[in-house]
Amino acid sequence: MGELVLSKVDKIYRSRKGGVHAVRSLDLTVMPGEIVALLGSSGCGKTSTLRMIAGFEDVSNGTISLDGKMIHTLAPAARGVAMAFEAYSLYPPLTIGENMSFALKSSKLSPAEQQQRVKAMAEMLEISDILAKYPSSVSGGQQQRASLGRALVRNAGLYLLDEPMGQLEPQLRAVLRGRIKHYLREHKCTTILVTHDQTEANALADRIAVMEGGSLQQYATPAELKARPANLFTGTFIGEPPMNVFNAAVSTGDQAVSFVIDGGTTLSYPATMLSPGLREVLARKPRISIGVRPHALHVGEGPVKGKVMAVQWLGDQTHVAVDVAGRIVVSVSHERVSRKPGSDISLDVAAADLHLFDPDTGQAMAHGGSLA
Repeated sequence: MGELVLSKVDKIYRSRKGGVHAVRSLDLTVMPGEIVALLGSSGCGKTSTLRMIAGFEDVSNGTISLDGKMIHTLAPAARGVAMAFEAYSLYPPLTIGENMSFALKSSKLSPAEQQQRVKAMAEMLEISDILAKYPSSVSGGQQQRASLGRALVRNAGLYLLDEPMGQLEPQLRAVLRGRIKHYLREHKCTTILVTHDQTEANALADRIAVMEGGSLQQYATPAELKARPANLFTGTFIGEPPMNVFNAAVSTGDQAVSFVIDGGTTLSYPATMLSPGLREVLARKPRISIGVRPHALHVGEGPVKGKVMAVQWLGDQTHVAVDVAGRIVVSVSHERVSRKPGSDISLDVAAADLHLFDPDTGQAMAHGGSLA
């Protein structure tokens, strides 16, 4: 399995009315055997990127190489890439089993070995009972699993999975995630997964490339994305419930650093809780955006005052929605929280849980009291 490298890749869709710059100067490296997710909302450029790698879209600018070989000018069949399409793309005249084995026709495997491989893949994806059926006679979820199996059953240099489990019910999707990840790991499959589902990206990927507006926002492990978001977009996009954001004025002194949140609430911390470098930066920054993860916004005695809007117990955690000076924020607790809507509530946040962003550029300035 080779290394995949995208260098300064652009995709521009041209029309008589102008053009759409779908992917902008994308640099991305996927290591051999690594599972990478392209994560973002609809129209962010992730599927265009996948289709350029597969060869179904031309590269407007830049290069794509696999195992040191430039592939962006090659025909799709010459790239050594296996792809599972979101729209299934099964051959209607062939049975599900024939569709899956079709990808092995050009391999050096004997017919018996081909059938054994298809059988094992069908068992993993729980579609053994439909191998003799035709695509038109099975459900959308079964077709999607067949399309995924047809891609994974091949020996390829790279596997491209476009929303591979979007049509499956949640329970089956959760089971298959674990099986598929084990399979990809065991066979050292270099894989790129396109998804808009954070849970799927976090469960399957070694690293996640967060995209928005055709641009790469951050490329990091799931843990790094949550703990050290590179900008306000990534900070608020990653995490469920989303990060709470406050706009605040900054006041620095020798003994304390204070953030006066719009609406009047003041968060004040001993100066020693913030690194000297961060204190220097804040002294030159009159205003700032503060990000706080819901699990770090604690119900109890604290300076953030508000009124309870809603309380939801989800079986293992409580989500409390609070109106703070006209802004709705969410606190997550692993204990039951007994508060009635309309009641007063106090919230607290430690300096170690603050994420600070430049309000003008959105770029991260600090995480947990230290410079980003």
